[in-house]
Amino acid sequence: MTFAVLLLVASLISLLVILRVAVLPGRQMSRGGAAAGQIQPIDVESFRNLCDPAEQEYLRRRLPESQFRQVQRARLRAQAAYVKVAGRNAAVLVYIGQSAMESTDANTAAAARELVGEALLLRRNATLALLKIYVSLPWPVTGFTAAPLLHGYEQLSGSAMLLGRLQDPGRPVRILTS
Repeated sequence: MTFAVLLLVASLISLLVILRVAVLPGRQMSRGGAAAGQIQPIDVESFRNLCDPAEQEYLRRRLPESQFRQVQRARLRAQAAYVKVAGRNAAVLVYIGQSAMESTDANTAAAARELVGEALLLRRNATLALLKIYVSLPWPVTGFTAAPLLHGYEQLSGSAMLLGRLQDPGRPVRILTS
């Protein structure tokens, strides 16, 4: 009976995370406004620092266990914030890419298809990463990190900048800050 209740709660939490990351950002996007203006740049160096296993190990060695768990929970919540922004940005880029796929220029259409594919993959991975982060919060010593999502986000940034250059060379799309 306890296992069934636990499974039901986990299912509901998973559904909420999926709705929050995958569905709602796309529905909240204004159709009439400039989609590129809705992108929030992510500080990659800060995100990379939060995901660095060496940094986590350093904190584990230097801090008492209870304090390490508190710090690690805060780091996981910060990772979740970055992952949410990455998911929202991916939703915006899906919209931008879908609009650009209708282009008569073959290079632009191909770049748009690549962008949409990468953005959809990142949205899915952001949902899974958020789920893993939320599962790790009660037991923050598990060592989970969102580093693979960071790599995918950097690839997505390159595709977004390529499409931006093809569509309007004077106005690049930036989704990273250094």
